[in-house]
Amino acid sequence: MYQSLLKQTTDFQLYIFAFDDISCDLLRRMNLSNATIISLKEFETPELLSVKSNRTAAEYCWTCTSFTIWHCIQHYDLDHCTYLDADLLFFEDPKVLTDEMGEKSVLITEHRYSPEYDQAALSGIYCVQFVTFKNTPDGLTALKWWMDACLEWCYARFEDRKFGDQKYLDDWTERFEGVHVLEHPGGGVAPWNSTQYNYFTESGNVYLRSTDGAKNRLIFYHFHDFRYCVENSFRLTAEQYVLGNDLKKIVYGAYLKALANVAAQVQALDPAAVFHENLLPLKWIKVSLSRRVKFLFKGHYKNYVKSKALNLRAKCP
Repeated sequence: MYQSLLKQTTDFQLYIFAFDDISCDLLRRMNLSNATIISLKEFETPELLSVKSNRTAAEYCWTCTSFTIWHCIQHYDLDHCTYLDADLLFFEDPKVLTDEMGEKSVLITEHRYSPEYDQAALSGIYCVQFVTFKNTPDGLTALKWWMDACLEWCYARFEDRKFGDQKYLDDWTERFEGVHVLEHPGGGVAPWNSTQYNYFTESGNVYLRSTDGAKNRLIFYHFHDFRYCVENSFRLTAEQYVLGNDLKKIVYGAYLKALANVAAQVQALDPAAVFHENLLPLKWIKVSLSRRVKFLFKGHYKNYVKSKALNLRAKCP
């Protein structure tokens, strides 16, 4: 994600919160020119530490989301701050998205679910993937409310119209002043809405074409539920989603190459470093003989793909 941002613009500073000492040390050794690495010791507050033991690692990360934004605004005296999920890849400068806010103080992005994937009732109308807060009374009021709400309750279950840190955003356009909902179709494309578009390249840029014929540049794609798998393969996203061939080739192909390049950089610094989560077993593939055969001979099946089928070549600086 960082490298894709750097490819589009140098007018940014990325504040990376490292949730373990190994990651913190390695990230600092990478000497990323436009990044500030923040350790847990620098960031965690007594309030966060008081709930940490009662939440899973994922739930604690969600609890911390709003606190990371507050920390950056207050500690670095920023006039605005945008939270980014780590599994994004930028294809254009995201400034066009924040410019859309105008004088508003908070920017949120809808899931824009395709009808067949509508999960708004459980996962929320809006996605905590790209959320901007300005250092204004309206912006800080909304942010502080979110912090307090997540401190009180932030779990990976649906309960009393809440889910994680995300369902809290559902009523923000009514609850707070100065909230803008992103309109640009190229911000927030993800597996749950990808079937609404065709994907193509033109003059080196990636474009979306919606069913009404409208053409827009892809600003960023959210690679939700991407997983490294055993046998040197990947699951592009969860099995429930259908990904078109144009999307796989253009967008996922770019992501896999970017991951390979960064993996090479990490291993050049530390050959023993693990740069991915625990490898996912291929249970979904191996449960069926026909799936196993197709995956073996073609190198891909549905949302699963072998790295050798993509001819990935990493560029190590």
